[in-house]
Amino acid sequence: MSCPICGKPTQQSVRPFCSKRCADLDLAKWLNGAYAVPSEDQEDLENALEDQKNLPPTEH
Repeated sequence: MSCPICGKPTQQSVRPFCSKRCADLDLAKWLNGAYAVPSEDQEDLENALEDQKNLPPTEH
């Protein structure tokens, strides 16, 4: 099995990744919205948009 981030062989302690760095990069992609689980349910999409509108502004 190879790491989904960089393609190197995986290490048992951080499987399916090769290192903690690649695991953290993957987590960051999820948290930043780079990955998403697709939905074709219109109600889910509407709820997600409404939830996003109600979020407080963030500073970067």
